[in-house]
Amino acid sequence: FEGAAAFLKDHAAEEMQHMQKLFDYVLETGGKPLLGQIDAPKSDYESIREVFEITLAHEKEITKAINELVATAFENKDFSTFNFLQWYVAEQHEEENLFQGIIDKMDLLGGHPKNLFFVDKEIGKLATATVQ
Repeated sequence: FEGAAAFLKDHAAEEMQHMQKLFDYVLETGGKPLLGQIDAPKSDYESIREVFEITLAHEKEITKAINELVATAFENKDFSTFNFLQWYVAEQHEEENLFQGIIDKMDLLGGHPKNLFFVDKEIGKLATATVQ
């Protein structure tokens, strides 16, 4: 699945940019960004669809965390942070829509190897299109 591999590699780089943007904001506002231990992700999957299902579930968890940050910023009248986080709110909407769309295409075409070949090619086209 070369297309999916390229897409996921580019997507990981994009996620690092998102983290750096958050770290920069914390530093600019006088905070000290801390990064705790991150456990290694699962590395053995039953199918390519499972990879995208797990990724979508992870994106939904990130959305939940961002929404909690937005609510906290608003409740504390930290409108600068509230405004800053709006970019992440919109980004998460895009992320969830993107991964759900990939899963939907897989479901539409079914799991036959020939169909997965074409889905992989389509996912590969997204590789450089999603890096911001």
